[in-house]
Amino acid sequence: MNPIINHWSLSEEELLQRLNSKSMGLDPAKAQGVLLEHGPNRLSESVQSSPIHLFFRQFKNNITIILLFATVVSLILGDYLDSLIIFSIIIASAVLSFFQEYNAGNATKKLMEVVEIKVTALRGNQPVELPVAEVVPGDIILLSSGNIIPADGRIVESNSLSIDESMLTGESFPVEKKVGILPEKVSLSDRTNSLWMGTHVISGSGRYLVVNTGVDTEFGRIANTLNITEPENDFEIGVRKFGTMLMEVTVFILLFVFIINLYLQKPPLDSLIFSLSLAVGLTPQLLPAIISINLSHGAKLMADKKVIVKKLSSIEDFGTMNLLCSDKTGTITTGNVVVQGCTDLSGQESEWALLASYINSSFQTGYVNPIDEAILAKASFDLSGYEKRGEIPYNLIDKRLGIVTTTPTTSLFKGETVLLVKGAVKKVLEVTSQYMDSSGEVSPIEGVKEQLEAQFASFSAKGYRTLAVAYAQTQEADPSEKDLTLMGLLTFVDPLKDGVIDTVSELREKGVELKVITGDNRLVAENIARQLSLEGSRVLTGEDLLKMNEPALIRSIEEVSVFAEIEPNQKERIILACKKAGNTVGYMGDGINDAAAIHAANVGISVNTAADVAKEAADIVLLENNLDVLSGGITYGRKTFSNTMKYVFMATSSNFGNMFSMAGASLMLPFLPLKPTQILLENLLTDFPEMQIAKDNVDENSLDQPTKWDLGFIRRFMVVFGLLSSIFDYATFGVLLLFFNANETLFQTGWFTESIISATCIVFVIRTRGPFYKSKPARGLVLATLLIIGAVFALPYTGLGSLLGLHPMPVAVILSLMGIVLLYVISGEIAKKFFYQQEENRRRSLSQTRKTQYKDV
Repeated sequence: MNPIINHWSLSEEELLQRLNSKSMGLDPAKAQGVLLEHGPNRLSESVQSSPIHLFFRQFKNNITIILLFATVVSLILGDYLDSLIIFSIIIASAVLSFFQEYNAGNATKKLMEVVEIKVTALRGNQPVELPVAEVVPGDIILLSSGNIIPADGRIVESNSLSIDESMLTGESFPVEKKVGILPEKVSLSDRTNSLWMGTHVISGSGRYLVVNTGVDTEFGRIANTLNITEPENDFEIGVRKFGTMLMEVTVFILLFVFIINLYLQKPPLDSLIFSLSLAVGLTPQLLPAIISINLSHGAKLMADKKVIVKKLSSIEDFGTMNLLCSDKTGTITTGNVVVQGCTDLSGQESEWALLASYINSSFQTGYVNPIDEAILAKASFDLSGYEKRGEIPYNLIDKRLGIVTTTPTTSLFKGETVLLVKGAVKKVLEVTSQYMDSSGEVSPIEGVKEQLEAQFASFSAKGYRTLAVAYAQTQEADPSEKDLTLMGLLTFVDPLKDGVIDTVSELREKGVELKVITGDNRLVAENIARQLSLEGSRVLTGEDLLKMNEPALIRSIEEVSVFAEIEPNQKERIILACKKAGNTVGYMGDGINDAAAIHAANVGISVNTAADVAKEAADIVLLENNLDVLSGGITYGRKTFSNTMKYVFMATSSNFGNMFSMAGASLMLPFLPLKPTQILLENLLTDFPEMQIAKDNVDENSLDQPTKWDLGFIRRFMVVFGLLSSIFDYATFGVLLLFFNANETLFQTGWFTESIISATCIVFVIRTRGPFYKSKPARGLVLATLLIIGAVFALPYTGLGSLLGLHPMPVAVILSLMGIVLLYVISGEIAKKFFYQQEENRRRSLSQTRKTQYKDV
């Protein structure tokens, strides 16, 4: 079926007929047929889910492709044995990587199902919850505040429905949607009877008929035209730059060795395959697989702590996060809001104001929230004489919610139709001209504004959240909010969660600073700051932000821990300023107005009970709205980052050193220091223990503070430990040639053995910053290392070893090589101590320089 391109200009009946649907929704069986015809409601099919694609992706490395080509050339020229061995090693490496990545992908997919976004659709006139991917043309979708719009379609019912279409049109203000038919030639932003995939409901409720899904939607067409890709996060940028750096080194060595070998008149084909094998040994082929395995394992561990990771690469940023911004409700406080009191301006309890707020909360149809739940729990009134006539939904600009209702003659309102409003005190007072005292008398509000402000300040200083309640007589179902009469003030208390003070302290010890971003007024925010021991820092208000330019805001980030009276559109600005100040920022929110800030943060965090749009924007979803859960997740994020870096350090130390040594040796020796098949087998065997890194133990001192991806640090590590590895490689050359007068076979067997054993043993030095004997490695890593060492010693005594050119060595040679490995490990331990001392001095110097620059600014 072709997409319907002008659905806004067609009648509802014609659309239902063309979609073969009904106003009560599709029949379940028919919906399955439509899903098979149109496919899942996605912008593109994920080919990565195919095992075949995943297997062939293991060969996407350019050097591997060239090596396969060289193998084919070798086969054509009649070198069948070497061709077969090289091909077998390449396939074995690909299979090993494939199974590890495939298992990791399956585990991640199961975790993602836990926090999958779902929508409510009518199927056979019954509401059912569906994953977004299963929405099909002809579905009737039920909407309420916070819901995402899963596909393009037409409004069939609207109850003050307002939609945020900013991601599609760029318009920041919500658009009111209504039922109707529009001309065919009308711009997208003016199609007020239509909804678009990727937008979301701000307020109100309604139903709409799905017309186009997936790539046939407006957003799908834009995405295909622009080839939209998700921006890289800090970790992905670091990995890409690291890979680029190693590739540059690899290409230089490859070309240098190949050209020099040709100059020395060595066989061109042997020189080519040797150079390519050398490049394979240096290139971190397993880096993508190692990262996938590490991240998947980290995601499973974090899931055990009730932290679900939607975007795997965000785990690394989660671990490196040093700044956490959060709203207070439900995160720092319990979220179980309780009505503290409902008073008039004299401070007396007001039953009338409580009744008005109860009616307002009972009849509102917007987003379910703790405020309304608290009001309904506080009292119980008989509303049998009241009938709802209209609703003015809450929105993020006016911060008020109004209900139009008839009233019984026995009520305070004596049978009149009234507009009952509750909302933020300042916003309600903007449309209020009178107030009602305890006797029911109405007077101008001007004379009591100072008294009202003092009362509001007193409540706020105690930490109470305060709302105003007002009314006006009206005959309209959709009246304008003006000339209201203030009835009283509602106060709410939301106590701190048990243990949250300890959790905030624990986060601080982990190097994560908490910043509270709240819409509450300054006095309430200061009360929270005192309870969390944040009172030493400044409180910045939304009004202050309006007066500040970007450089001033960035400079103030370090000394401000509480942002109060913040408008929804200011949250994103605060997050961006925190990032520009050099922080890795996490933002935790669960509301409609948090989505932009969640998306802007390095790590967007939400909860499973959040509004759809907030959960969709998040990288990480907590199954419990609890900072303690978050703290445990940070620890596992740092473990994952630490284990990923271990592989990086291995790839840039022994591998780099060995390949550098091999390049030099090939220029000095009359024969190749290792055959291409031996290099590739060495690469495969050293990869095997490194696959166990994901489950390795991590030292506690590596989890104390966030650590960012630092390419300069990696480069310095590569130079120091790569050169150290080369020194002992050349020592091996000297022993084999000078003491044992080694021929080609003994030299290659000896260095093959020493190279693999030294590379696997140095892992235990590199994996910890402290003495290696004080850090317990994971059992799997130890067993894999012992298995590889045993295989290396046994290989020369097997038929495969003979095919590879490896033969048994004299005991004296073996003992000498083991002595070199022992000296290498001891030297590595000493070099590590001095290296980290120098890095700590460098860090302190840079920190002091930055502080000086900051003061100068």
